[in-house]
Amino acid sequence: MEAATVVVAPAPVATTPPLQHKLLELESSFAPAAKSSPVKKAKPAKKKLAGGCGGYVLEDVPHLTDYLPELKSYPNPLQDNPAYSVVKQYFVNPDDTVAKKIVVHKSSARGTHFRRAGPRQRVYFQPGEVTAAIVTCGGLCPGLNTVIRELVCGLHDMYGLTSVFGIEGGYKGFYARNTVELTPRSVNDIHKRGGTVLGTSRGGQDTAKIVDSIQDRGINQVYIIGGDGTQKGAASIHEEVQRRGLKCAVVGVPKTIDNDIAVIDKSFGFDTAVEEAQRAINAAHVEAESAENGIGVVKLMGRNSGFIAMYATLASRDVDCCLIPESPFYLDGKGGFLEFVEKRLRDNGHMVIVVAEGAGQDLIAKSMNFADIHDASGNKLLLDVGLWLSHKIKEHFKRKPNFPITLKYIDPTYMIRAVPSNASDNVYCTLLAHSALHGAMAGYTGFTVAPVNGRHAYIPFYRITEKQNKVVITDRMWARVLCSTNQPCFLSQEDVEKVGQDEEEPLVPLVEGEDSLLVKSASCNGNGHLCNGAA
Repeated sequence: MEAATVVVAPAPVATTPPLQHKLLELESSFAPAAKSSPVKKAKPAKKKLAGGCGGYVLEDVPHLTDYLPELKSYPNPLQDNPAYSVVKQYFVNPDDTVAKKIVVHKSSARGTHFRRAGPRQRVYFQPGEVTAAIVTCGGLCPGLNTVIRELVCGLHDMYGLTSVFGIEGGYKGFYARNTVELTPRSVNDIHKRGGTVLGTSRGGQDTAKIVDSIQDRGINQVYIIGGDGTQKGAASIHEEVQRRGLKCAVVGVPKTIDNDIAVIDKSFGFDTAVEEAQRAINAAHVEAESAENGIGVVKLMGRNSGFIAMYATLASRDVDCCLIPESPFYLDGKGGFLEFVEKRLRDNGHMVIVVAEGAGQDLIAKSMNFADIHDASGNKLLLDVGLWLSHKIKEHFKRKPNFPITLKYIDPTYMIRAVPSNASDNVYCTLLAHSALHGAMAGYTGFTVAPVNGRHAYIPFYRITEKQNKVVITDRMWARVLCSTNQPCFLSQEDVEKVGQDEEEPLVPLVEGEDSLLVKSASCNGNGHLCNGAA
């Protein structure tokens, strides 16, 4: 199919009233003298788009030949690899793409696609010339060491690379620390450990210094493992590398335990986190069931997205109420949270509450007159919703002397992210690492790799950093949670309508100021070009 290509630029902290001794300690640990400085808005990334028949749009990723057109290519050494001798098709077809949306109507346009991941017939690096670097940034997540291991072993075993280094301590390690040599032997058992053998940090990115280090050390492949903030940094590094005209592939592997990265099916470590969260929920259920009017409160990770809480609740079936950031709730009054807690205790004699760490933050801030504060990565610092909720429940039942309760609060927040990845996540991490290194060897750069509708694809950085993935509370999955817990939704009709409006995507979000590309490419002329001149 012949395609027409389009490239376009796309208050001071107030005093907190006393609640409880622990809440006061929590407040003092989070309260600086003033708000953090505002984050500068990044320039919109350039988009590499190609249109085709039937409303087909390819959101392509950059290639080294975009700015180094004379770059030589070489036969892929995988064709001589005995491990691949039984494979019917060594290489991915260059025209293979992955659809962003697979549930469509018969009259729908074909829509957005991404380039399929996998090995290509031609590569743009010879094994002897490659010096690869791997860095991990941001918070911990099960599977980090597995990704590191599989990148090192894959580069060595499939492409014959012998010069692979680890950058210690996150982005700052490029210019503040020495590198550590990584070999298949040195990383052989690291997948059995939690955390990251390279260390990590938040913030501290100086793009110019990082690219200086890349240039000085002769690094020509960089694998960056981290969340959306880290991927934004990777995009900046790629742009600076391209500006300097360096032959260096910059590749991202998306990492977030909250599963809140847009477009992709799922982030690695999420299955392990949900599985580990079951231990805390089971303990809370035992405690609650063993006491008169027992209540178990479990706080799980989920800063802006409640996926861990939602899936752990569905998997457990012992949870009576699940609270997530996407679904507002209120405490007092008819139909409120505290009324529901009292009713459930009267009916069942015990209950388990699962709350994501980002839930109810507006309620807490309002009750404590607390200002927004951010960490080095730009993330809003959260108050302990589990502790606050436990206090409010106890306070409510203190006014009912004939209704004694026993409440146990369990906070496994950091325990679930520090464990080694489970079997399914180990396999997933292997596929991510292999897809990433195949893309880099084929000369692609400025992309992140992940599955989209079950097929691994190369996704432009801007696509996964422009917004976060969130639980859709008007979707059937959240309805399944409500059916499982038999909790009210705590939403007014006005709230539901507002959520529905927020979740609606623009019809044509691809090109700023030019909404005609997707619509105009709905049909082709006889030569296969766009009929309406979208190019």
